[in-house]
Amino acid sequence: MSNITKVFLDFRSQLERYVRRFVGVQHVEDIVQETFVKSLEAELSSDIKYARTYLLKTAKHLALNHLDKWDNKYAVPLEDLLASSVDYPTAVSPEHYAQSNERFMSFCQAADQLEGNVRKAFILKKVYGQSQKEIAHHLGLSESTIEKHVAKGLRHCADYLLLLDAEATPGAKPVFHSAIAEQQHGKK
Repeated sequence: MSNITKVFLDFRSQLERYVRRFVGVQHVEDIVQETFVKSLEAELSSDIKYARTYLLKTAKHLALNHLDKWDNKYAVPLEDLLASSVDYPTAVSPEHYAQSNERFMSFCQAADQLEGNVRKAFILKKVYGQSQKEIAHHLGLSESTIEKHVAKGLRHCADYLLLLDAEATPGAKPVFHSAIAEQQHGKK
């Protein structure tokens, strides 16, 4: 497990309280998740000596950036807002929030199990949306190798999540099996 992941898992609730000081409750989860992803990406390219401090600074910058964007986006007179007939989204239920949070953490744990360049390529592709060509240039590998690394990462994460789902509902068989899932089932 990477240092950032370990500190994030141990420090998450404090990080959420810290972010809540800057933004409303409805935006905390998004900013905390983005903090983790950006910090994890930074850890891939450099050594982060003080992970907790790095997470706090990243969260603060993301929260302040969010506020700047929000202020500019919603600089509309109150009268205009009251006069419009906009359907506002309903609040997310605590159960949905907990499930979403748990699913995200499971995905992070699965991605954290990937090794070296497979992990880097997977995160750069799936989290940051970089092209295979950009990733290949960044990591000094061929595009074909990047494609294989991303596919391996996807397969591992899918297997990991399916295995968790199968364990959560005993008797249900995952739709997709691979060597990783079968290997993990054999360990139990």
